[in-house]
Amino acid sequence: MRNLIAFAALAAAAPAAPALAQTSQDEQVWVNVTLMGSAKDDLLYFVEAQPRLMEGLSEMRQALLRGAIGWKLNDRLSIYQGYAYVAQPVEGAAPDRDEHRSFQQVSWTLLPGATELSSRTRFEQRWITGFDDTGWRLRQMVRLETPLAAGAKPLKALFSVEGMVAFNDTDWGARSGFDQVRSFAGFEVPLKGKTTVEAGYLNQFVNRPGNANAVNHVASVSLFIRP
Repeated sequence: MRNLIAFAALAAAAPAAPALAQTSQDEQVWVNVTLMGSAKDDLLYFVEAQPRLMEGLSEMRQALLRGAIGWKLNDRLSIYQGYAYVAQPVEGAAPDRDEHRSFQQVSWTLLPGATELSSRTRFEQRWITGFDDTGWRLRQMVRLETPLAAGAKPLKALFSVEGMVAFNDTDWGARSGFDQVRSFAGFEVPLKGKTTVEAGYLNQFVNRPGNANAVNHVASVSLFIRP
């Protein structure tokens, strides 16, 4: 319980300091459907689709498709190579700013058990349609889940924090240094088999050039299908 309280405090505090410099806020909904599992023995996979409603829930400004193939090194450590496509339509005559990403991922269970602490490290190479530069970004997420009741498939509380750092400037607008932080608090609801739904509140602080920072308040709902 002491670890849970400490992690919850970290998740709440993470966006607080940078939010003081915010210049815009938005209410959003992110819906995620992920199919994940083992293709054969230690060969892993996941495929996900994520539409995002933005601008006060009035427009779908992003839609993300992401997939990866991985390898289970042991019961606590897995590695992946993946690809993501992010559709980002632009209003008017301007061309869309669709994004392509290659990424490498390490998933690690730091503390196994009923209360589980895990880590996800993702290194991305990013390209925007119509531009030349490649953006390099590191993402680090720490996640805590703990049961709220006894039983084989209990309701769980979830907390996570993910920070992102860019390594270079690009001609499409990325700037080296701190990029954004996402803090999440919610619940994991067990469904049939190993399938679960995760729902809660996500606070996204985005560090933009010229102090044009953004804070997004996101209702996040994710379905994880594990055959």
